[in-house]
Amino acid sequence: MNHGQQSGEAKHEDDAALTEFLASLMDYTPTIPDDLVEHYLAKSGFQCPDVRLIRLVAVATQKFVADVASDALQHCKARPAPVVKDKRQQKEKRLILTMEDLSKALREYGVNVKHPEYFADSPSTGIDPATREE
Repeated sequence: MNHGQQSGEAKHEDDAALTEFLASLMDYTPTIPDDLVEHYLAKSGFQCPDVRLIRLVAVATQKFVADVASDALQHCKARPAPVVKDKRQQKEKRLILTMEDLSKALREYGVNVKHPEYFADSPSTGIDPATREE
C-alpha cells in the first residue's frame, strides 16, 4: 500500500468520524442554550441555520468555561489560606473564588480582565462584621 492510499483511507475515516460527531450533536442538549449561542453569534455578525454548528459552538464554549473555572479553582487553592482563630471555622474549610483568581486563569487563555479599584474583592466582603477575621 502506498502513501497516497493511506492518506485517502485516513481522510475517509476522519470524514466518517466528523459526520458521526455532527450527527450526535442533534441528540445532544448543551448546557448553554441554542438561543443564547445564536444571539451572540448574530451579534458578532455570524448567522447559520445549521443547529449542529450552533451546538458545536455551545460545546466549545462550555469546554472553555469549564477549563477557566478549573484553572481558577487551582489558583484559589494555591493562595495562602488566611489564619483562622476560631477552631470551628478551621474544620469547615471554604474556598472563595476571587476576581484575582479568575483574572489569572483567564490571562492564561489570553483574556485580560480589568476591574475598577473600588470593586469589592475581599474574601470577607459580605460577611457579618462580627465574624470577620481581619
